[in-house]
Amino acid sequence: MKYVFDPEILHEAARAHLDLPLEDMFAAITKDLGERYPGLIETEREWFLSNAGGAMGQLSILYASLREYVIFFGTPIGTAGHTGRYSFAEDYAMVLDGEMWHYGLGSTQREEYRPGDVVHLRRREAKAYRMVDHCWILEYARGSVPSMLPFGVADTLFSTLDIATLFRTFRIYGKQALRSARRRRAARRGR
Repeated sequence: MKYVFDPEILHEAARAHLDLPLEDMFAAITKDLGERYPGLIETEREWFLSNAGGAMGQLSILYASLREYVIFFGTPIGTAGHTGRYSFAEDYAMVLDGEMWHYGLGSTQREEYRPGDVVHLRRREAKAYRMVDHCWILEYARGSVPSMLPFGVADTLFSTLDIATLFRTFRIYGKQALRSARRRRAARRGR
């Protein structure tokens, strides 16, 4: 299965701007990815809340389709929860600022990740994680993105009941996924 994005290129773009203040880093990474993937990256950041696996943060979508997404995700106050277990997708988290801890089943020691590090969550793998004090990541998922959505909205549906966030989530993701589908169709017609 061929994907649009390469985790190594995303990681390289993230590492190249780690020395910048956070807002400048977001802008520089967005610009860099826009140049590497022309016409695919959303340049206007639209933040929305996310409650998933017991953790709360906020995210902004740079790219979304049925098979991939690239987002900024994080929190200025820290959070902790479950990563989710995805049978049909894998996830890469590139730490931009702050610190993130993980542990898996049977682990008695935590894994610590700092700016420049990448956490790779393989298919069918689940871990506990903590964004310590504050943490921001560039996150990339590939596989069946729709199969990830139940985990992504369950806390909102059954705990926070934040229907405004639920609608905002589907509106923004849907807009990005439709945009990606139109571009793929146009590219196929142009061949």
